[in-house]
Amino acid sequence: MDDSELFAAAQRLPVSRRPLLGLTILVVEDSRFACEALRLLCLRSGARIRRADCLKSARRHLQVYRPSVLIADVGLPDGSGLDLIGELAEASPRPSVILATSGDSTLEQAALDAGAGGFLEKPITSLAAFQERILSNLPPDRQLSGPRALYDETVEPDFLAYRDDMAHAADVLNINPEDKTLAYLAQFLGGVARSAGDGPLAEAADRLALSRRKGKPLTQDTATLAGLVQERLERRAAI
Repeated sequence: MDDSELFAAAQRLPVSRRPLLGLTILVVEDSRFACEALRLLCLRSGARIRRADCLKSARRHLQVYRPSVLIADVGLPDGSGLDLIGELAEASPRPSVILATSGDSTLEQAALDAGAGGFLEKPITSLAAFQERILSNLPPDRQLSGPRALYDETVEPDFLAYRDDMAHAADVLNINPEDKTLAYLAQFLGGVARSAGDGPLAEAADRLALSRRKGKPLTQDTATLAGLVQERLERRAAI
């Protein structure tokens, strides 16, 4: 079932189950696994979703339309999502809701300082938490009146999306294993692994990031990370 079919199915739910009805959400996220979770959350909430995997793609989207909600990952392949958040926080008109997301909770304050109205820490799987964060950041004239029911469901992204992320990481390692690229890769794989509950990969990504910050040799940590990525590409079952 594609997005249009899922969206049509969601429209048959009672309005109380679709509190984000009428909103268009632009998700700027390079991880297919994280984006798949957000896609399911948006569709089950009644919102339309548009997706961009980098700053360049997001800015191209924004030349054509202005979304109701922006959800931007902090770490993107061509720069920081904080830059995009800062631009849109000062734009006129601006999105009604601007949220940042990351697997690194220490980035929350930087996101708020950049102009985000809230922060979503990965993994993002709770329907109730997702809806509440968006609804609570809507301007007063767009707030829903009266009590609303929030359904505490969770979403489970397709494992194939996780393998797509591993394939992307393997390509990055093969093409350009330089310092700046390794910094991005450590952040990317750390976030993806935490979203998927993959502890060993998350720990390996964190070790690479720490070694880089301390100026230590990266060869061994990079090789370990590459080996774990290859193992996951060869798996046929979910983590």
